[in-house]
Amino acid sequence: MDIRQLRYFVAVADAGHMTRAAATLGIQQPPLSQQVAALEARLGLRLFERHPKGVNLTDAGRLLLKEARHVLGEMETLERRMSAIAEGRRGELAVGFTSSAAAHRFTPQALRECRRQYPDIALALSENNAAGIIEAVQSSRLHCGLLRVPVQRPAELQFEPLLYEKVVVALPLDHPLARRTATGRPRTIKLAELRDTSLILVRRPGAPGLYANLMALCERQGFRPRVVAEVERMMTNLNLVASGAGISVVPASMVGTHADAISYHPLAGAASLDAPLTLVWRAADDSPATLRFIALLRQLAS
Repeated sequence: MDIRQLRYFVAVADAGHMTRAAATLGIQQPPLSQQVAALEARLGLRLFERHPKGVNLTDAGRLLLKEARHVLGEMETLERRMSAIAEGRRGELAVGFTSSAAAHRFTPQALRECRRQYPDIALALSENNAAGIIEAVQSSRLHCGLLRVPVQRPAELQFEPLLYEKVVVALPLDHPLARRTATGRPRTIKLAELRDTSLILVRRPGAPGLYANLMALCERQGFRPRVVAEVERMMTNLNLVASGAGISVVPASMVGTHADAISYHPLAGAASLDAPLTLVWRAADDSPATLRFIALLRQLAS
């Protein structure tokens, strides 16, 4: 059954007259009459009683009118939904975060704003390390991700730093370096003071990233810290610092985590060392929902 014929049928039923219905539809009367006749022939039923002043519905026509209104209403709803998907206002979006990216205040702000502006986009959120997020985006299991410094840069992915923040040194409260100034503020620690410390890193062994940059910076200053652990997640890192297993260098947005066990201090001599918040997505992904989300993050970051 032709959906156009159903629309024509409803228009004639509402107008009670072929000519008036044709004017409402913006077509000529003869083609309208032909389409209604074709619908009757297809169904094997008379839908209208013709008379000099117009048309009246038959019993079959009244039954069809009820069903036709329902079908056309469903079609309009479907068209609106598909239009919303095409415009990026509706759909599904899988987003991954590293624990340190999730801890930045920008991330929950962005998610709240996405839900406010696009309530019909279903967000599926997950946490992983940077390598896992990059691999998931690359294999299309995630549409995009937020991480710090990429540990690899596959050619088919786009990486865009949204924000930058300083890094700080995370120390157990009883660590010798965890002293405060006379005013009670955390003492600034010099990079060279990391020489004899036990360092905990968050990275995939041998991969680039924030901690590879830290190690390179230390080597340029003539020393290499003693690494006692390499872990995959920032929270694991800070849990170890809190337990006294070692110290770490973390993004400033992590300050306050385990406040009863960790002291956070500015790091001098590390101006080139920052912790970006980086967005990653597939360059070929033209999903309207993905593009809407990327545009929203750029707007909020600016």
